[in-house]
Amino acid sequence: MKSNQVTIPYREIGREEFSDDLLLLEQHAVEAAQKAYAPYSHFYVGAAVRLSSGTIVTGSNQENAAYPSGLCAERTALFSAGALYPNDPVEALLIVAFSQDERVETITPCGACRQVLMEVSGRFNRPFQVIMAGEKRAIVLDDNKGLLPFAFDGSDLPKE
Repeated sequence: MKSNQVTIPYREIGREEFSDDLLLLEQHAVEAAQKAYAPYSHFYVGAAVRLSSGTIVTGSNQENAAYPSGLCAERTALFSAGALYPNDPVEALLIVAFSQDERVETITPCGACRQVLMEVSGRFNRPFQVIMAGEKRAIVLDDNKGLLPFAFDGSDLPKE
């Protein structure tokens, strides 16, 4: 038997290293989190997507009493970006979260969101940056594909 290991490259940056662009994206994500509909979990997530044109599209989690009928902030933002700007590639996705009124230090996308991130990067044939931002630091992946090693993508489907 042969054993291997998957390594995921990422950077951890402190708040003092946040660029103006990153701070702007974070501000949009925080504002989106404030619009979340989370009456059951009280877990408010905001996502901000920066497109190649510089346009920022946001999304927040939207819960539903009939789980799993709700939708995560990341998918809300990415699907909105795809619907409104179908030819404008994603450059970055930033995620923030609050539990009750307290900021969560960092949050990672769920499995379904990771799959959607793969589809979006495949749609434009280019990876994009994912930033999981907390109040004191952020975890930055320069390639969204690192979040889902051995991903299922269009290449796995039969060809006609």
